[in-house]
Amino acid sequence: MSKIRKCFQWFVDLYSNRRLIFNLANKDFKMRYAASYLGAIWAFIQPVVTIFIYILVFQWGLKSAPASGNVPYALWLVAGMVPWLFFFESLTNATNSLLEFSYLVKKVVFKISVLPIVKILTALYVHAFFIVVAIVVYILFGYPLTFALVQVIYYTIAATALVLGLSYITSALVIFFRDLGQIINIILQFLMWLTPILWELEAFTNIPTSAHWIFKLNPIYYIVSGYRDAFIYGTWFWEKPTWTLCFWGVVAVIGLIGIFTFKKLEKHFADVL
Repeated sequence: MSKIRKCFQWFVDLYSNRRLIFNLANKDFKMRYAASYLGAIWAFIQPVVTIFIYILVFQWGLKSAPASGNVPYALWLVAGMVPWLFFFESLTNATNSLLEFSYLVKKVVFKISVLPIVKILTALYVHAFFIVVAIVVYILFGYPLTFALVQVIYYTIAATALVLGLSYITSALVIFFRDLGQIINIILQFLMWLTPILWELEAFTNIPTSAHWIFKLNPIYYIVSGYRDAFIYGTWFWEKPTWTLCFWGVVAVIGLIGIFTFKKLEKHFADVL
């Protein structure tokens, strides 16, 4: 019961510091582009350019075959890349959050558990705009969007919860093992190809259907598939209850490990930094 009480108190403390989190996230977002002429506008130019490159290369250049449901490959790819780019950016930035804000970590009275959330929230700003750009692209292509698109909110929450749990582990460990940040970047590059983001699992006939569950163990695949369900297929998350329960079970385990790892190592952060 004491561990459950500690977890509950952890989230209560985070909620009580919500104003601080938003203020730091806004400041971090502005400071990231403070030295550039266009400032924070660059954060919104990037999603537009990224999506345009996907369409240019895969739709018009390579003339890739449509995905299942006769969906243009470029649109299918964009729906999968939107959550992946958020996951990649938020995890890599949150991992280094304590190192970047080391001057705050050394303050005795500062609640340093908010720092990974600050980086995730900063990435959410760009992610929200990325979603809007993707919607505009679907409309320009004349692809019909359904009310199921609203569940993008649910899958964004799911992605945020997953990243938060992982970032509490990685941000705590990177203080003692600085190479971890580079290792995570390499792992994420492999993970992008192992997760069916650029390729369609059902299209690979040499992968038997009975083996698909192995790929579905990857919680990122749940989120990527969810975005495609929201944008393209109109499938609701409650229509796949087993997969949804497994995902949140994994997120809960990762979150608990993250909280207790962070709390156990927290007292040593200032000394090491």
